[in-house]
Amino acid sequence: MDEKAKLIQQLDEARAKMRAVLEGIDTRVEIYPTWTIKEVLAHIAGWDDVSASSLRLHAGGHEPPTPAARGIDYYNAESVATRAALSYQQVVQEWELAREEFKAALLALSPEKLAEPFIFPWGPTGTVALLVRIFAEHEEEHAAEIAALKAKAEAEAAGDSKA
Repeated sequence: MDEKAKLIQQLDEARAKMRAVLEGIDTRVEIYPTWTIKEVLAHIAGWDDVSASSLRLHAGGHEPPTPAARGIDYYNAESVATRAALSYQQVVQEWELAREEFKAALLALSPEKLAEPFIFPWGPTGTVALLVRIFAEHEEEHAAEIAALKAKAEAEAAGDSKA
């Protein structure tokens, strides 16, 4: 398996874990303070969007901007706010499309650009492989946290039904 295929596989496996967690979940439940599933997915879509854009600029020999230069929390809030008016289903569509755009940008990289370090959306420099690993692990972390909340809610519901 070549390098690009391995990177795509990492992204696909992380996405599969999140999709599995989303099955049957109450989308209105607060996952983090003020964030439901919709906001979590909007947050992930925002990072995929900016990563795809950075990769496209890198592929063209241009230095990507650092949209999260004001801080990751600021970027997260801004990214989620831009999708606030969308329905849950629209956010899911954006989340899926943004990942496909991220993967397409990755696939379009020449072998030289794939190996060449570039500026990440939040500022430091690293490799494409590191960027992919960071975002695959990022989505997996969110999936694990949501799975734990979901399991806790199901256990509590089962306990209530026995009373």
